[in-house]
Amino acid sequence: MPKKRSGGGLSTTQQAAKFLGVSVLAGAVMAGIALPAAGALGLAAKGSVKTFDEIPANLKSPQLSQRTTILDNQGRLIATDYSRDRTVVELKDMSPYMQKAIVAIEDSRFYKHGAIDLKGVLRALNKNAQEGGVAQGASTLTQQLVKNYFIEEAGDDPTKVAQATQQTIGRKIRELKYAIQIEEKLGKKKILENYLNITFFGEQAYGVEAAAQRYFSKHAKDLNLQESALLAGIVQSPSRYDPVNDEAEARKRRNTVLQRMAEVGDVSQAEADRAKDKPLGLHISRPKNGCITATKGGAFFCKYVEHVMLNDPAFGKTREERARLWNHGGLTIRTTLDPQAQESVQASLKEHVYKSDRVAAAATLVEPGTGKIVAMGQSKPFGSGKDETEYNFSVNKEMGGSNYGFPTGSTFKPFVAAAAIEGGKPATQEYSAPYKMNYPSPVQRCSSNPYVNTKGETVENENESEKGPYRMKEAMAKSINTYFVQLISDIGLCPVAKMTDALHVVQGDGSKLPETPSIALGSIGLSPLTMASAYATFASRGMYCTPVAIESVVQKIGDEQKSLEVPKSTCSRAMSEKTADTVNTLLRGVVDSGTGQEAGLTDRESAGKTGTTDERKNAWFVGYTPNMSGAVWVGSAKQNVQMTGITIGGRYNDLVFGGKVPGPIWRDAMAGALAGKDAPGFQLVDIPDDSKGGGKGKGPGGTDDGNGDTTGQEIGGLIGGLTDGGTADGGATGDTTGGTIGGPLPKPTFSFPENFIQGQGNGGINGNGNGGRRG
Repeated sequence: MPKKRSGGGLSTTQQAAKFLGVSVLAGAVMAGIALPAAGALGLAAKGSVKTFDEIPANLKSPQLSQRTTILDNQGRLIATDYSRDRTVVELKDMSPYMQKAIVAIEDSRFYKHGAIDLKGVLRALNKNAQEGGVAQGASTLTQQLVKNYFIEEAGDDPTKVAQATQQTIGRKIRELKYAIQIEEKLGKKKILENYLNITFFGEQAYGVEAAAQRYFSKHAKDLNLQESALLAGIVQSPSRYDPVNDEAEARKRRNTVLQRMAEVGDVSQAEADRAKDKPLGLHISRPKNGCITATKGGAFFCKYVEHVMLNDPAFGKTREERARLWNHGGLTIRTTLDPQAQESVQASLKEHVYKSDRVAAAATLVEPGTGKIVAMGQSKPFGSGKDETEYNFSVNKEMGGSNYGFPTGSTFKPFVAAAAIEGGKPATQEYSAPYKMNYPSPVQRCSSNPYVNTKGETVENENESEKGPYRMKEAMAKSINTYFVQLISDIGLCPVAKMTDALHVVQGDGSKLPETPSIALGSIGLSPLTMASAYATFASRGMYCTPVAIESVVQKIGDEQKSLEVPKSTCSRAMSEKTADTVNTLLRGVVDSGTGQEAGLTDRESAGKTGTTDERKNAWFVGYTPNMSGAVWVGSAKQNVQMTGITIGGRYNDLVFGGKVPGPIWRDAMAGALAGKDAPGFQLVDIPDDSKGGGKGKGPGGTDDGNGDTTGQEIGGLIGGLTDGGTADGGATGDTTGGTIGGPLPKPTFSFPENFIQGQGNGGINGNGNGGRRG
């Protein structure tokens, strides 16, 4: 049995055998190169390695993964994202010192040999045999480039990476064959350029441009002699020669490179010596990767853009294709985000709701007529730390949002009104609208089975003084629950379903809305983006446009730029202009004299609706001008905070309702977003004032302006255990629990499902839904 040296290395006999075997391999390869038609080289040991001729000569340069840049609609940076931080540059944009340094230390005969340096192979074999190990390599830059191609193609797949780097004769043979092909196809300059763009320099930097930015905060073309030598030295072992973690080792390696440059005549010995005395001169720029680094609170919008790229068929037929496009990067994505609007949204959220508050707030602004999302933000920053979240409360589950959306309360009522008006009901339609009543029964659905109130569920207004008769205008301004229950009973549930379908209103989990009378009062969970887009239809006089976040995508492939197709907003008529104009007139009354007075804008026309749900767990304001629509939600993501006796944004609130906290957020966000922009007006219609004096809504202890109780006295009017938008213990078939004015807040009678993460409406055909207070 051969003996090992005391240090564990190979014995003299083993070294000789290894040297002989590798020499034979080298000779055989050379023979195969010179005489490819000679057939098999005898290297296919046990059939595991293909002969040299059998390896297909079709290697193509891979599309290098690069950083993706995400811009706002003004071309300003929002964030960069990459799986590998790389910016491909041409050879002319790389310092001459860098080019010479990498050649000197990695392949000093680069310009003198072909794909394979036979002299280098023999020298390395001799050296390694003498040392009893691998003391010197013989791979040319071209061979190293081929190896990096294999690694790049492997991506993040550990199995493929292992195959690309395995130390086998088969892999070496493949490298040699492809190296010859590349030498013939590309030439020396392009090979050097590709190598400097593909190789890994440590600290997450791929390619010399990223390395120059990471270590010296400068471009590759501006690297000096000692900086170039440092980077060239890192390539052999990025972890060992990492200047950030081991400055002494990195300096030693840098000086080795400088000395080698002097030896091959790239610089004089005096120049090399002077450079050796220089400090490393690091000026580290930490990598800023991903949406978490987005500016102006744009992280959630940035993640939305990423979800669009990964979900929309415009970017690939399958999710795998879309993921490959995103991970390869090299994209410049220009988005619809308006920096003025985004900054205004974030400033308003920061002013009114603190990130440390028990509740959160989310706001989204959309441009009517185009569907462009111009702002998206929330009070809790993007992240996984304390008072942070990675869930985007503004969007549906599929796009990174909450599991179900959030119950909307009375902000749903305009959809019922639109359905009724579109079907021929006049805006002067009057109902008795008593303080309290049973849900009407039966109510026709789109299906053959009507809703029937078999258990005598009831619905109530906010307080006993609110009793009709009411017409639509006053009922909308004061958010009279019994009026809208009577209205939906009169027209049936099917027109409402058709209207919400036309407005693309779906639950937060993407499912259709249930057909139940409690839907009129906002018991179902929706997202702010859904609400803002639907209300934008009123602003654009009946035209619904699907929301879009991307204006253009340009992909860099080699030296070329390719424009990709992007999703376009699809606009369709959801209602007549007359219906939209009528709803606009109704909702102007909400901000002029109704529950949303605190949200009204002073310098332009606006309209909107408030909403507050059962136990005040959610509060909304959704509103618009003719040229911008926005939705604001405030509440607990897990639906476990009752917003009574609560401090939000440093301000104490006895009761939170849609017009009080969300309303001012909306007002300030919209005011800043629209500053300096045109202020067009609505096309209003004439809706005669109510002819009857009933139902003026005088609340106990003061006038009712829709804000609950202007005297600070708690009003606990319930709708079978819910208020203004809810139903008894969850809707159409639940049990009533009754309610009192000034009484205690109701306690929820439902439980959250296992693994519940975010707020849900718990609404369904059979109820189980949070309802809505008046706002």
